Amino acid sequence: MQRRPIKQLACIAMCWIMMTMPAQAVTLLRDAGIEHGLSKLAAPILRAAQLNPNQIKILVVQDDQPNAFVTDPWHIFVTSGLIQRLETAAQIQSVLAHEAAHIANGHLSRRRANARASQTAAGIGMALAAATGALTNNGQAATGLVLGLQSSAERRFLSHTRAEESAADLASVRILRRADVDPHATLDVLRIFEGQESLAAHRQDPYVRTHPFSRARIRALQALIETGPKIPPNADAAYWYTRLQAKLSAFQRSPNWSLRRAKADPYADVAALRRAVAHHRLADLASALREIDRALALRPKDGFLLDLKAEILLKNRQFSEAARVYATAVTQTDGHALVLGGHGRALLANGDLTNALPVLVSARTKDVADARVLRDLAVAYARSKKPGMASVVTAERYMIQGRPNDARLHAKRAADQLPRGSEAWNRAMDVLHATKP
Repeated sequence: MQRRPIKQLACIAMCWIMMTMPAQAVTLLRDAGIEHGLSKLAAPILRAAQLNPNQIKILVVQDDQPNAFVTDPWHIFVTSGLIQRLETAAQIQSVLAHEAAHIANGHLSRRRANARASQTAAGIGMALAAATGALTNNGQAATGLVLGLQSSAERRFLSHTRAEESAADLASVRILRRADVDPHATLDVLRIFEGQESLAAHRQDPYVRTHPFSRARIRALQALIETGPKIPPNADAAYWYTRLQAKLSAFQRSPNWSLRRAKADPYADVAALRRAVAHHRLADLASALREIDRALALRPKDGFLLDLKAEILLKNRQFSEAARVYATAVTQTDGHALVLGGHGRALLANGDLTNALPVLVSARTKDVADARVLRDLAVAYARSKKPGMASVVTAERYMIQGRPNDARLHAKRAADQLPRGSEAWNRAMDVLHATKP
């Protein structure tokens, strides 16, 4: 049988592995500014773990419960609840160091073997992701399948053994010290969850269920950490954690809470960002733009602040101005995939199909699992009289959203309309194979 070239194999991975709560898929929170802030915090940690920061994404799961986990060698997931629960940049970096240690120590190989042996759709997706990652050497392209792990299966899949946890503890301390981050933050994180193992499982935070620890483990870790000196906080890391926390909470908490909280923000641009989101959510466009412009006056070359401004304009149907601001943001963020997707969305909303389509195609190429881009791309293809292409990206979007039956329906339509053997036809066939009953 003829092998597909690596370039085509990179196109077959279109979905993320995510844990689910019972009968409910968990949503990824895709935001360019928040993901950029996490990447700034993660970069020194990943380099210290001898991992490539350009190949590992830090993604946020919408979940009020604090947790962090890895499912493959290319992604570290943290929940929105964990970001809001932790207090310092060093604390979130200690969690990232622990998860990076699992990747660097090869603890995921057992999971991949278990997933390949599974007859579930989740197992198929995991095997697909592992094979694609190995063949393409492309962490961003290697992704898994969102199809319904129940909570008990989730715990088995995401949990590490105590031996693995202890090994990750030791490795994470070394990683943090090499990254010039104070490992005492690790103890702060563990103390937040200390004592929960004695609770019934349904009352425990997920972090405890997926990261088993004990008082003996904490004592051993404490002895290791306290033999070394304390490392002062990094000012740049503190800024980025404050900023991403502020943006996340501004979108998730009440606008009035955000306006009150902004008074205590230690950075003027972060306070303005928080107020901008609050006013936007209160449908006060003039005040929102005034505040984001205030932040931009302090950081005029910050493309991620421009991304927020463009998003506010777009959601207020200022399509032409949103597209103009997004274009500048794309340049200032070096073509960040999510910003590029926003630009394509604004162009499409403004009726500029000629320019929207190639921008959206480029955004999908950079990030194969952005459901919003796939939705917009389907609209753009449909308006361009390309129903086969609209069907294949719709099939991929349904895969990402954990809707295998709908994905299969649209993949069949795509396969019937696309040239047999073409790259897009192969993508449709991959969806059909992955969702085979």
